[in-house]
Amino acid sequence: MDRFKALMISKAEGEPGGQRVAWTTLAPEELMEGEVLVRVTHSTINYKDGLAITGKAPILRRWPMIPGIDLAGIVEASDVPDYKPGDAVLVTGCGLGEAHYGGYAQYARLKAEWLVPLPEGLSAADAMAIGTAGFTAMLCIMGLEAHHVTPDKGPALVTGAAGGVGSIAVAVLAGLGYEVHASTGRPEEHDYLTGLGAKEIVDRAELSEPSKRPLQKERWAGAVDAVGSHTLANVLAQTRFRGAVAACGLAQGPDLVTTVMPFILRAVTLVGINSVEVPRAERLEAWRRLARDLERDKLASMTTTRPLSDVTELAGEIVRGRVRGRIVLEVD
Repeated sequence: MDRFKALMISKAEGEPGGQRVAWTTLAPEELMEGEVLVRVTHSTINYKDGLAITGKAPILRRWPMIPGIDLAGIVEASDVPDYKPGDAVLVTGCGLGEAHYGGYAQYARLKAEWLVPLPEGLSAADAMAIGTAGFTAMLCIMGLEAHHVTPDKGPALVTGAAGGVGSIAVAVLAGLGYEVHASTGRPEEHDYLTGLGAKEIVDRAELSEPSKRPLQKERWAGAVDAVGSHTLANVLAQTRFRGAVAACGLAQGPDLVTTVMPFILRAVTLVGINSVEVPRAERLEAWRRLARDLERDKLASMTTTRPLSDVTELAGEIVRGRVRGRIVLEVD
């Protein structure tokens, strides 16, 4: 390997978002520090990747940067005994594509502690169909379980249900026996969501306006919210006694205008989910659960495969909410 292709984001005054996004070639010695060199075979695109490439939010913490917060591939070289050439691995989060060169390249040099051995039963393409979105969804579900939200307690709501996090949350919750209610602003996705296991479709408009009452009719035992803002406030106001809401996104906005009423009168728990900095044991458990609890046919039904060269086009689409489910990027 002499040189390889990578997508690079550099600061550029006068350009959209104050940055320039272009394909370039790098030599291995230009990669960042790490004990393990990985040949990247697959990646994916998450909402955060779209924000980074379009410059719609200050995602990058170092310049220039190779974006891509997820990758899967094969170990080429290793300085640690835990990994050897030929091992199949994946990485999600851990600052990839933000502070450390990420997955939109043919090679990546990474810290060994970030790597997860590819779980048994998952291919590299499966792992990237799951990616940070699916990993986040599982962390949310584990958070609900930790607060005793079980299928017998009542329906579970998923907001932003046609997106990456939402699609996998719907599929996994349904597979675990929950009655899943899926909130979306895209009525054309009704059949898609019911195919993943949703029993009821909730119009996004029911939840997206400012909350008029601090407590509303109790509807859900638990919820996975990827939207934030007014939607999260309304979800909290409609959560049942001793229910829980796992919050992992801000597609509608980062604000949260609510009251303490759901927390002190209904004992509702708001569970914050950070999928970037996750203890290794919890990270391994989440991937074990995904390999076990996510039905492969449902994963396939929500997944589209595209070449990595399409990622700049896809970035704009995902930010505008035009991407359904998950996209696997094949790295040539």
